[in-house]
Amino acid sequence: MIDWASLEAPSLADIERLAEEAFARLPDDFRKLCEGLVIRVEDFPDEETMQVMGCESAFDLLGLFRGIGLAQGGSQYATGQFPNMIWLYRRPILDYWAEHEETLGHLVTHVLVHEIGHHFGLSDEDMAAIEAAAEQEP
Repeated sequence: MIDWASLEAPSLADIERLAEEAFARLPDDFRKLCEGLVIRVEDFPDEETMQVMGCESAFDLLGLFRGIGLAQGGSQYATGQFPNMIWLYRRPILDYWAEHEETLGHLVTHVLVHEIGHHFGLSDEDMAAIEAAAEQEP
């Protein structure tokens, strides 16, 4: 039995570990295409991001891809250009998790795959197939 009274909310490091584990379960050929992609975990999006994305609340955004996706020719970086990055936002993810019936690991995997999908310009169906493959890994 889980001792709920002694549990603490997952930390940034915990969410980062879940994201790393989810990334490791993605199909090998897919992960190889992600070379140079940086994944970061923050509590919330910053004010500028919230404005650009039209968020009414800091809880509106679970993750974000920022950069030049491969679909737009983003495989090579120009001098001074930041690498393509994915942010996962811990507090909005935890809030969503608390309101829905899915595991935290599944949710982190879903957000990660969705944001990587933006990097590749994938369809929702493509992302669902990749997510399903990641869920089947041991």
